[in-house]
Amino acid sequence: MTEEKIYLYPVWIRLWHLLNAILCLILIITGISMQFSNPKFPMIRFDVAVSVHNIVGIILCVNYLLFFLGNITTHNGKYYKLIFPGLFSRLITQFRYYTRGLFKGEAAPYPLNSERKFNPLQQVTYVGSMYVLFPIIMITGWALMYPEVIPARFVWSSGLHLTDLFHITAAFLVSLFMFIHIYFCTIGKTPLSNFLSMIDGYHESH
Repeated sequence: MTEEKIYLYPVWIRLWHLLNAILCLILIITGISMQFSNPKFPMIRFDVAVSVHNIVGIILCVNYLLFFLGNITTHNGKYYKLIFPGLFSRLITQFRYYTRGLFKGEAAPYPLNSERKFNPLQQVTYVGSMYVLFPIIMITGWALMYPEVIPARFVWSSGLHLTDLFHITAAFLVSLFMFIHIYFCTIGKTPLSNFLSMIDGYHESH
């Protein structure tokens, strides 16, 4: 391999990533179907959508556990460790690149290498998604499967209503992240290079 290609994605990451994407898409489709269910014109029959959503949600939890353990036991976890001194200025620099520099043909301020798999904005959003939003989705999802564990009242509202609200909000944010993630994957050496890296594991730098 040339120096322009860096092996960043081992087999387990690629397999996890593929399964995670498939599971999230199924959860988005079944979740939307349940949320906007119309008995006369169902996107997916309600009882089928609920069953599929629950089963796929359980598989997602197992897949997430494998991701979490993988980050603990391999060097992949280091890419998720935030370095707070100077973080805000790095975020601003990366944001300016995405909104201006990218369209002027400027070089990326934080190119990926063997020690840095994410630029600052990617790192913050990935950490937020994987270590904040996903746990919220899973915890609230299990609670909704077993609503008897949810307090009838929580502070000012129905415990069930708040649990559902947290679940839907976190799921919406993860869905938004997923579609933005797909768009930013087209910003590589070529529009397809970042997608191909999930096949052979090598990131092709600019």
